[in-house]
Amino acid sequence: MKLKNKIILAKSWIELILRYILGITFVYASFHKIIAPAEFAKIIYGYNLFPDWSINFLAITVPFFELFSGIAIIVGVYPRSAAAIINLMLFAFIVAISINLMRGQEFDCGCFSYGDDGHSSSAAQLLIRDIILFSFGSYVIFFQQKRKYCILNDNAFRN
Repeated sequence: MKLKNKIILAKSWIELILRYILGITFVYASFHKIIAPAEFAKIIYGYNLFPDWSINFLAITVPFFELFSGIAIIVGVYPRSAAAIINLMLFAFIVAISINLMRGQEFDCGCFSYGDDGHSSSAAQLLIRDIILFSFGSYVIFFQQKRKYCILNDNAFRN
């Protein structure tokens, strides 16, 4: 196998691993929000960024976007589109966390639990984590080679 083919193969494995990390993260993050939307609504309210009328809508819809885009990126149903949706959510999370970090507010982000387990991350740690996940999503979006284990690949629409 030529060196170029080995590099392409290695990149497709990297892309697959990043897809799985993103997908598993978002599927896992969606579960407690789907089960307890009222608790998630309280978290959203605590950000002090959204009008009151939008909070319940966000608390109900965001977890399902996380779940469905996470599943889509894992199984390879239009992974570029799923990564774009994930990155859009991550961008919104980064902006919300950054605003509250600049305000000096400490808060429970509601990402994986509601702080009842005694474990909480600082806003700076949340921001760094989301930026890293955003870079993973960007890699998936801009990946040009053949993807591994995709059911429906949106690369077919190119060219």
